[in-house]
Amino acid sequence: MKPAEKLWTKNFILLALSNLFLFFGLEMLLPTLPLFADEKGGSGSQIGMMLGIFTFSAVVSRLLIGIELKHFGKRKLLLIGVTICLIGMACYYAANSISALLALRVVHGFGFGIATALYGTLVSDAIPAERRGEGMGYFAMGNAVSFSIGPMLGLWLLDQYDYAGLFGAGVVFLAITLVLTLLVRQKGAQSVEIAAAEAAAAAELHAAGTKPSPWAEIIEPKVLVPSMLGSLVGFAFGGMLSFVTLFTKDIGITQTGYFFLVVAISEVLIRFISGPLFDRKGPFWVLFPTAILCMIGCVLLYYTDSMAMLLLAGVFYGAGFGAMFPALQAWVINLVQPERRGVATATYYNFFDIGIGLGSILLGVVVTATSYTTMFLLSGILYVIYLAVYFIYLSRQRARAQG
Repeated sequence: MKPAEKLWTKNFILLALSNLFLFFGLEMLLPTLPLFADEKGGSGSQIGMMLGIFTFSAVVSRLLIGIELKHFGKRKLLLIGVTICLIGMACYYAANSISALLALRVVHGFGFGIATALYGTLVSDAIPAERRGEGMGYFAMGNAVSFSIGPMLGLWLLDQYDYAGLFGAGVVFLAITLVLTLLVRQKGAQSVEIAAAEAAAAAELHAAGTKPSPWAEIIEPKVLVPSMLGSLVGFAFGGMLSFVTLFTKDIGITQTGYFFLVVAISEVLIRFISGPLFDRKGPFWVLFPTAILCMIGCVLLYYTDSMAMLLLAGVFYGAGFGAMFPALQAWVINLVQPERRGVATATYYNFFDIGIGLGSILLGVVVTATSYTTMFLLSGILYVIYLAVYFIYLSRQRARAQG
């Protein structure tokens, strides 16, 4: 029996650590940047725009990934994305108006969109194909760790060192990200193989007398189904992220930070199981049960009236989301050839981010019209829709195979 290929290579470790510090730089701003904007005279709507404009900018930058890769290549484009993030972070403290702050959010979002797409692409190149589910799960732990620690760290830095210390720490994190990324080496043989595949695909289109679709530069059609599922996951996640703190305040629970900590711990622990399960059994054995876990988490939030119930909801929701997100990403990578991984990863992240943005807005309308608990119940229904879409896809795949 052939031994499993090594997962924890130098490149994999460097990419995982640099991704962790990139997300630290983002998450520490989530609770603190609105306070900074308020000091600069920003209105409620302008402060609300900061998340939306950041997400929109990231989506636009990822739509251009296919074109950018042809000019720069993966590693160089990743370095450009991280450098743009670093510049944006370094300039926040100098922003003397809300308009300047919003402009810097555009810059930061543009760099972040490039960086997240390319980290996902390069790490998929570094992971052995037969261990992709496991590897993607470990890689995405950086998101969970930064999600739990980043906001608390940002508030602590603001309390201890004011905004100069906050943004200074962000610059340090992104500088570490840049240094770690500079140490990553893309295998020469792999680059030649991908270039040859791109040339062969172009030659095939030329021989057939057809022109490549302009959409091929910005969207990978083979990954639309997992990307749509990711969008539904992001929609529900956006509502939970935006309103769980307000909900707990409304029912008299003050230590909401423990909920996010429990979510993050569940995300990390479940990946020791879900990643290897994905590799052995395939996507279904992860994507189906994790949707059930997320539904249970949403229903528990609907009934939450105590800290114990809140933390139990965090356990279920964290386990479901923590296994589901990297499994969808691993599935996306498995559906395409190596030369299309950049566009495929960008497509997946764009659908997910658009889902978060729409969820924050539309579920906010639901909260205004009804209540927080109704919103959580509706979020649970989104996972029913997720399963319906997934089962329709599976039945069509089965019918196609039989046909």
